[in-house]
Amino acid sequence: MFENWIVLILIAVIILFIATNIKIVPQARAYVIERLGAYNATWQVGLHFKIPLIDKIAKKVSLKEHVIDFPPQPVITKDNVTMEIDTVIYFQITDPKLYSYGVEQPMAAIENLTATTLRNIIGELELDESLTSREYINTKIREVLDEATDPWGIKINRVEVKNIVPPHDIQTAMEKQMRAERERREAILRAEGEKKSAILIAEGNKQSLILEAEGQKSAVILAAEAAREAQIREAEGQSEAILLVQKATADGIKMLVESNPSNPVIAIKSLEAFAKAADGQATKIIIPSEIQSLAGLATSVTELVKREL
Repeated sequence: MFENWIVLILIAVIILFIATNIKIVPQARAYVIERLGAYNATWQVGLHFKIPLIDKIAKKVSLKEHVIDFPPQPVITKDNVTMEIDTVIYFQITDPKLYSYGVEQPMAAIENLTATTLRNIIGELELDESLTSREYINTKIREVLDEATDPWGIKINRVEVKNIVPPHDIQTAMEKQMRAERERREAILRAEGEKKSAILIAEGNKQSLILEAEGQKSAVILAAEAAREAQIREAEGQSEAILLVQKATADGIKMLVESNPSNPVIAIKSLEAFAKAADGQATKIIIPSEIQSLAGLATSVTELVKREL
């Protein structure tokens, strides 16, 4: 019975021993394995077995992207202005072996390298350039850090300048300058607005005068057109009246010719014409011989003469 218990205990110890040496590497992680103190392998995601007393997990490395926010670093610009700049580094471990054996305390190394690189870059820029050249500063720091950390198995993805804090007196001067610039822009905008308003008013007056002049011109033209039209119609009326009179006269002559009148009729018409010519004022009427020869008309002529006398 005692021997059975010993066997069970041995089996349990063996199972426990084996279980403690079975390792599961989770997602986005890597284990650096040393065998007898020397680098042996890098375990990726999955199930792995470690040889007891021989293999050792030297380092567990996260393959996720890391973010480090470094404290503000004092820097001096080219024009001798001291200010503080803090940066944010985004990096990722690409080679767990180099990360484990490349450098002691990688985070401290990156922080110090960032500080020295930042001082070198800002030292070449003046204050105004430093405040307006964040993209340039970010790019230069990333290039230097990426090249320097490559032997450490680290990839620098992005570098962002978080804050640039100039001295208090510089901030005060910048605020005054900014306020003066705003006031200048406001004055310019106000003057431009007044100028545009005056131009619009002048344009409105000009258009009003033009429209008024055009209206008067149109009225004069319409009046002249009306007068001309009236004269034309009056002249046309007179012309038509003359034409009608002439036509009536022509028609009368035509009818007279077509009737083929005799000499006595012609003589009588001639006497009527002389009577109209006298118009009641003539005391003498000279009658042509052709009419006198008409004996039948003597009595008529005598009566006509007496009536006239």
